[in-house]
Amino acid sequence: MIPANETFAGTFPFAPHFTDAPGFRMHYVNEGPRDGDVILCLHGEPTWGYLFRHLISTLSPTHRVVVPDHMGFGKSETPEGRSYWLQDHIANLEAFVLALGLTDITLVMHDFGGPVGMGFAARHPERIRRIISTNGPTPFGQPDVVDRAIANTTQSPWFQWIIKAEADGTLEPVLNNLGFNILSMLKLNGFEDNAIITDTWLKAYGTPFMSAAECLGALGWAKGFATGAHQFETPDPAAERIIRSKPALAIWGEADRTLHAEHFLPLFSALFPSAPIERLPGIGHYCFEDAPETISNLIADFLRRA
Repeated sequence: MIPANETFAGTFPFAPHFTDAPGFRMHYVNEGPRDGDVILCLHGEPTWGYLFRHLISTLSPTHRVVVPDHMGFGKSETPEGRSYWLQDHIANLEAFVLALGLTDITLVMHDFGGPVGMGFAARHPERIRRIISTNGPTPFGQPDVVDRAIANTTQSPWFQWIIKAEADGTLEPVLNNLGFNILSMLKLNGFEDNAIITDTWLKAYGTPFMSAAECLGALGWAKGFATGAHQFETPDPAAERIIRSKPALAIWGEADRTLHAEHFLPLFSALFPSAPIERLPGIGHYCFEDAPETISNLIADFLRRA
């Protein structure tokens, strides 16, 4: 786990906050005016709130930006004896949001932050104000969710490796050493701007995973996919009606090698048929690393208009 006050050479200068509401010590950033619109940013695999550092700086002068680290990631605790499936992360997020009393939430979701955020939205649609997907799937009861995920796997080196590694027994040995092979995993998933790689950047992404005991979150997300343990939350008709009425935006780096636009953007369009979609050529899976200024400006503009 990253020390609470670690700023990584000033690149993550935000005060740490913690809550025990989900049953473990959960870290979060809480920047900006407390009476401002709530922007809730949800990371995925194998990142943490560091992914949103540029967006936090852009939006926090005018918005309340809340960025939790999921269980087993970033500065949050990695408890033993817990399962790390999608449904666990949804329950953790629910406990977190209710404990902080967050309402009128704009969800900003990346990677598996998408199904976690949409799972929370299914449970508490009345707390959601806007939906923003950034290379993050938006499963919300669409009948073809599983078919699309399977089709995506045929094109995704990351998911192909997970399935093979789980079958041949190498998944745990590799991911239990994630702190030492973090760069290869990030590259496999896909970012395009190699200029961002510095010792500080590698330390920021590798430090949360320096022992096997600290890798349970990253391992759980991969293993849950390979074994079918993740369970999508299915909204009831009232929740679906409410969420369909919300302003929404999708931003997708088209060079994503892990989550392909052709498979996942239709999930978004099925929910929000008139919502804008910004497709960014040459931008990879970790769009917040490849194009932080572009992404931040697109989101800020959407917030002003919606």
